[in-house]
Amino acid sequence: MYNLSVARFARLSGAVCALWVALPPCVSATSPLAEQALAAYRADATYANLTILYPDNDTIYPPDIAPCSFAWREDITPADTWLIVFSFADGAAPLNFASERNQWKPSPADWEVIKQHSKGKKAIATVIGFQGTTPSRILSKGQVSFSTSPDEVGAPLFYREVNLPFINAVGDPSRIRWRFGSISSPEPPPVVLEHLPVCGNCHSFSSDGQTLGMDVDYANNKGSYVITRVAKEMSLATSDIITWDNYRKEDGQMTFGLLSQVSPDGQVVVSTVKDKSVFLARPDLAFSQLFFPVRGILVVYHRNGGMFQPLPGADDPEYVQSNPAWSPDGKELLFARAQAYQLKNLSAQGKLLLNEEDCQEFARDGKPFKYDLYRIAYNDGKGGKAEPVQGASRNGRSNYFPKYSPDGKWIVFCQANNYMLLQPDSQLFIIPAAGGEARRLRCNTPRMNSWHSWSPNSRWLVFSSKRNSPYTQLFLTHIDEHGDSSPPVVLENFTAPDRAANIPEFVNAPATAIARIKEQFLDDYSHVRSAFMAEFCGDTDTAIADYRKALELNPNSVHAHQRLGYLLYNVKQQYKEGESHTLEALRLYPNSGLAHYDMGMILRHQKNLEEAARHFAKAVQLTPPSFSMFGYSAAEMNATLGEVWLSMGRVPDAAAVLATAVNLDPKNAKAQYYLALCMAAQGQFEEALRHYPVACSLDPSVDTVPELHMLLSGYYVKAGRTDQALASARKALTLAQNRGDLNLADTISKQVAGLEAQGAGK
Repeated sequence: MYNLSVARFARLSGAVCALWVALPPCVSATSPLAEQALAAYRADATYANLTILYPDNDTIYPPDIAPCSFAWREDITPADTWLIVFSFADGAAPLNFASERNQWKPSPADWEVIKQHSKGKKAIATVIGFQGTTPSRILSKGQVSFSTSPDEVGAPLFYREVNLPFINAVGDPSRIRWRFGSISSPEPPPVVLEHLPVCGNCHSFSSDGQTLGMDVDYANNKGSYVITRVAKEMSLATSDIITWDNYRKEDGQMTFGLLSQVSPDGQVVVSTVKDKSVFLARPDLAFSQLFFPVRGILVVYHRNGGMFQPLPGADDPEYVQSNPAWSPDGKELLFARAQAYQLKNLSAQGKLLLNEEDCQEFARDGKPFKYDLYRIAYNDGKGGKAEPVQGASRNGRSNYFPKYSPDGKWIVFCQANNYMLLQPDSQLFIIPAAGGEARRLRCNTPRMNSWHSWSPNSRWLVFSSKRNSPYTQLFLTHIDEHGDSSPPVVLENFTAPDRAANIPEFVNAPATAIARIKEQFLDDYSHVRSAFMAEFCGDTDTAIADYRKALELNPNSVHAHQRLGYLLYNVKQQYKEGESHTLEALRLYPNSGLAHYDMGMILRHQKNLEEAARHFAKAVQLTPPSFSMFGYSAAEMNATLGEVWLSMGRVPDAAAVLATAVNLDPKNAKAQYYLALCMAAQGQFEEALRHYPVACSLDPSVDTVPELHMLLSGYYVKAGRTDQALASARKALTLAQNRGDLNLADTISKQVAGLEAQGAGK
């Protein structure tokens, strides 16, 4: 029992994000002060308003939820002590509690009594404010109604906790952790998986709760995905891993496998492959990434036989088809679809993750991108015709994350103005499973509502929201037989102050079904994959450390040697060690186009152009035309080889590979510029003048070669265009002086003087 005569606690601020702290439970108020206040209170009297912050009016609690907090704010009065009075419609006597804080949580025993008397009927919680020194003077009052549903949740939750901003989680994925537990526990659910060395991501369970599938490295160029049987002590082993990259591997096109989903019977997994996604890190703590796919098809993996196959009707490369969800009977799939987007920056065509530079139309200009929901028959993998879902398509909004209720009656999905995933304006909508008018769920909070999952009995929905904090919290809402939802109930024990809770999923299993998940696939490539993502996010030091860890486990890791060689030589200027790693990568794998290119760059830096050109030519030969990653691309490799051959005097050879580079990437300024120089050197001046302005418009800084302007000046002289000849000669002179080539500058200055003597430029 609280002693109301003790020194008052400082009142909390109105910041709701700070409400969920551990408090000692209050018991029925029997002290003289509390009795005086209760005696002075009149239900029909008018008092100053006290704002109930939580729960919302008409909240419905599940009967199996642990004690939940009540919180309020004094808007006007100096009240420092409060009575919380519960009155019930079933005729039970009111319950009274006292608090010297402006938040309160019942004891487990009192909470059970409160739930018992409010089951299926509304109860009223009245908060009465007064000062402890004058308890007979009531200052404020607030009321909220609530009830307890007869429907239990009846299933534990599996969810992920991520440190923010997201780029930090990517840089150190070992801090991401997973919890599994019941809402009935007064303690936070136990951590069942942590210290994973790679970035684990989307997960899903079969309808019987016996099979788990999970991305084990979102940024892995082999699209790793683990499928394993649920057990109290689980292991994620190498033998359980598939790779979406194996679908049509002969294409030479990498894939990640996005938003994969295990079928209800656990025998099939569907995923988005041949994908390309916008992936932008943001400084905002709450919304620290922008992610959405702009290309991709649906592919299914059959566990029985290990076969990959596209799903006909959802495999059209003209569209992005993503975010699949199975019907409860496994007979059809819902998915998000949009017209596949052709990026303006053609140099990004070979990339899977698109950064700020690759997609300025989205990053800078905010170009819209909206999805519609479609359904398609699974038909034992034969697919069918994709049809738009009525109420979730062609509505001028972006529709995504569809989820069937397990009873097959409803579909809940997200809707936002644009994009997918982490959208501040994301709201939850419900439609009948056959399609129909979309209704906004009452449970929506003002700030991001997403990542939802149905309880196995189709009566409860868990979802993520940033209503109270930049760190995403989990909420519950009751869905009745009419598809109406109740105000949100925050899962207080599922919220950590320094982690975002997301991807919650109800598992049709006991709360004791999973005690620990251990990974057993920590190998050298795990560290390589982690280092890849660190590089992508610009964290060179972390990448180098991870590549070194990979080599500790496997001294013959080609990927680790290749990337470590590049970073040490080019970024850290540790030339000797960097070169040794590059040479080792080539020794281990002579057909590594990237290692040949790195070696070429090293040799060019050492001014050994003959050997540099040999390695560049080998890199061009070994690299697929569509390849683009970490600044490498077939276009750039051809452009670099052309530049070196040109400097060696092999003009026709240089022109040929530079033309290839321009065809592969017309926006490669270097290729355009040196192709102009090659054309001028061969007397093809009109062709040179076609490429030169393109190069300068793409990147004025490439305009550094005086020889090009000398040749153009001579061309203009022969054509009788003396003013242009003088302008080109002056440009050549400036570039020669900037280069420090005094002999050339002297020669050009005489040419300039001669043109000026002819009256050019006047």
